[in-house]
Amino acid sequence: MRIDILTLFPDTLGDVLSESILGRAQERGFIHIGTHQIRDYTSNKQNQVDDYPYGGGRGAIMQADPIYRCWEAVCDEAGGPVHTVYMSPCGHTFTQADAIRLSKLDNLILVCGHYEGIDQRFIDECVDEELSMGDFVVTGGEIPAMAVTDAICRMVPGVLPEEECFTEESHWAGLLEYPQYSRPDEWHGRRVPDVLLSGHHENVAKWRKKESYKRTMLRRPDMWAQFDEKQLKTKVKNAIKKFNAAVEAKDLATAEVAYRAAIGEIDSARVDGIYHINTASRKKATLARALDALKAEAKPAEAAPQKKTTKKAAKAE
Repeated sequence: MRIDILTLFPDTLGDVLSESILGRAQERGFIHIGTHQIRDYTSNKQNQVDDYPYGGGRGAIMQADPIYRCWEAVCDEAGGPVHTVYMSPCGHTFTQADAIRLSKLDNLILVCGHYEGIDQRFIDECVDEELSMGDFVVTGGEIPAMAVTDAICRMVPGVLPEEECFTEESHWAGLLEYPQYSRPDEWHGRRVPDVLLSGHHENVAKWRKKESYKRTMLRRPDMWAQFDEKQLKTKVKNAIKKFNAAVEAKDLATAEVAYRAAIGEIDSARVDGIYHINTASRKKATLARALDALKAEAKPAEAAPQKKTTKKAAKAE
């Protein structure tokens, strides 16, 4: 993937984006990050890129033509128009979903504004979308562009060693990440939770999931409200579906195995906080009734009791 950043201050981006993970990814050819000085594309001796706004007002506006010339040069090098993002407080708030979506592009241009913004005509002609880092304003688009670049590049295959490096992080599945601990196991009288020292991988996974839910509910109720619990209930639904299929087929042996599996998934969902205890109890009761009914059908019909033949009845015969 290639990301080109159009800016008046290219030196401010180079050091940050060429170090650590992104620096190694560029050396290995997984990504390429280029910066372009907009002043190099002016048509006047003073390299002027801004002027007073029409209609009056304080500050200066970046002119459309120098940015356009810079943008055009990058597109020509890429062989055609490139998806272009303008870092702007008027854009929609950048999210992890945007990072994933944009990481699938081969080429991307980020435009950094400065002063009081850029001429709207460039935005109308060349910009595909505007992105904001949140409900605040910074001096220029360089810091937001670095943040967006970092978030996008981490999603490019090969940049991080394993998918687990980002699939368990905050915001990946609509949740905040669980608390993390390192050595020593006790610091300033504060101990690492015992479950993390137990070596029991299943219990560790359950603890992390529960803490992730808890942290999201407490710190980001807005995220929790949007969280799609359907994805968490999939295992339960699949287990119940297998059980129901066995019941319909009147396969008692398979139904008993599927029943135990479904009960286990329901109990796990209750422990994780997905199901309330009453909901879990109702689901388990429904499965139990269905299994009992199947067992009753599977029992061989008991032979009808034979009538005793009395002596009088025998004589009559």
